[in-house]
Amino acid sequence: MSMSDPIADMLTRIRNGQRVGMPGVTMPSSRKKTAIAKVLEDEGYVDGFSVAEKPGNKSELTIKLKYFNGKPVIDTLDRVSKPGLKIYKNKDELPLVLGGLGVAIISTSKGLMSDREARTKGHGGEVVCVVS
Repeated sequence: MSMSDPIADMLTRIRNGQRVGMPGVTMPSSRKKTAIAKVLEDEGYVDGFSVAEKPGNKSELTIKLKYFNGKPVIDTLDRVSKPGLKIYKNKDELPLVLGGLGVAIISTSKGLMSDREARTKGHGGEVVCVVS
């Protein structure tokens, strides 16, 4: 099975998992997905993640979903840059999600980071997704 946008698939799995109240979601792992999971954890949107090696040189990423008073912590999780249309912003144009209450995940030359961290370090890059 080939997948044209594994990042969109990851975000959909997180959204669907939260919608039905699952404790966590599992998906094929990649460096980029692990980096996104790390930003989500650093920003307090998920309870953590783990990568497990599977036989046949495959690894699996498991993300522990986070709830507050029974409601998912993540309200919206939207893909911005798509494989067919990449969205790049320089450091001065990085989006402010919900006036700074949400987070945009930016793919910079120094790795994936939140829009806040990218602004602080003076990096622009590809806007991967926004979370609030």
